[in-house]
Amino acid sequence: MTTRQRYKGPSGPGSLLCHAAEIPRGEKRGTEEEKETKTKWQLEREQKRPAREGKCDLVGWWENDLGSKMNVSKVDSQGNFSGMYYTAVSSTQKPIKPSPLVGSQHLDEDGQCTFGFTVNWTFSDSTAVFVGQCFAGNEGDEVLQTSWLLREKVSSLPSNWKATSTCCNTFTRMG
Repeated sequence: MTTRQRYKGPSGPGSLLCHAAEIPRGEKRGTEEEKETKTKWQLEREQKRPAREGKCDLVGWWENDLGSKMNVSKVDSQGNFSGMYYTAVSSTQKPIKPSPLVGSQHLDEDGQCTFGFTVNWTFSDSTAVFVGQCFAGNEGDEVLQTSWLLREKVSSLPSNWKATSTCCNTFTRMG
């Protein structure tokens, strides 16, 4: 698998899905320069959220790089969780609706847990599975790095080759 998977989606046939891995990394910016480039919303969000001492907590609202949102409502003592996924993108012509998600995570001592969850799309004949890891810094910033597979229903076996898409998303905690 590569990060350059193409799919038939909202941007049209053959649009590039994952391209973050191809963006060249520049030199690390200084703190003052970083502050100047951040939006007002980002700065307000950072000020309101207390530091979590390097531990990641999946509970709460998350938004990915495509504008999709998810809410993880509770993680039980075994690491099982559930919630709702609000996608911002779809290849179906049907109206997008919130969809349930269920998953499980490792309850690691360092708080940088691995996890997986399934989304059963309520508005299409497809299912997505996400796997990822939660990364947390000492300043309270939390990031979920995920990879996913999306399986769409096809009408016949010869169409099977185009039924599964794969890519990646980065989620950040919402205010």
